[in-house]
Amino acid sequence: MTGLEIPFIARHLTAGERLGELLFGLIMTLTFTLTAGFVVGEGRDAARELLIATIGCNIAWGIIDGGLLILGRVFDRGRAARIGRAIRTTSDERHAMAAVATEMDEILEHVTAPQARQDLYRHVVGQVRTSPGQRTGVRREDWLAAFSVFWLVVFASFPAALPFVFIEDAWLALRVSNGILITLFFVIGWQWAGYTTIKPWRAATSLTLFGMAMVGAAIALGG
Repeated sequence: MTGLEIPFIARHLTAGERLGELLFGLIMTLTFTLTAGFVVGEGRDAARELLIATIGCNIAWGIIDGGLLILGRVFDRGRAARIGRAIRTTSDERHAMAAVATEMDEILEHVTAPQARQDLYRHVVGQVRTSPGQRTGVRREDWLAAFSVFWLVVFASFPAALPFVFIEDAWLALRVSNGILITLFFVIGWQWAGYTTIKPWRAATSLTLFGMAMVGAAIALGG
């Protein structure tokens, strides 16, 4: 079971968010291990140091990415509250409906008729005007989502770290670790295809190539 399906994480992150965080973790880990390959020493000490550094790198980025998710959600909530306030304070129904349309047209334009959308937006305006404003601060579910992000990013480093536990030769462990990470790109792409209409082999191949391209860009730019 990957992070795309774990029930706790699925409750707090969309499929797209889960995919993005897993890819982010894999890209960060592979970038780090490939770069470390130029300076890794020999023996158990070198393998242990690389193991600790690999996990530490993703722990740090898991915390950062979780924090950014909380900030993003608070921002989106504040933006929605601002639109709600604008709807409540205007007496011009067309202006209020236009504010709703700005937020929802992109989602509904291709699946509803124009009159149906107008009726829906009118209903939304009425509901917003009669409802109290929502609290815009950090909520419990934001912390749970941030923890899910942290877990996914850190999880991506565990398969890469295992070779350093069982293989004494640091160079061999590094090569096995890199192979595992590249394989995971393919596996995640294959599973992600189930959320779309894309053929599994095409999604898996494309995601693997995309991941490798991102890693290459990160290394080339000094990441």
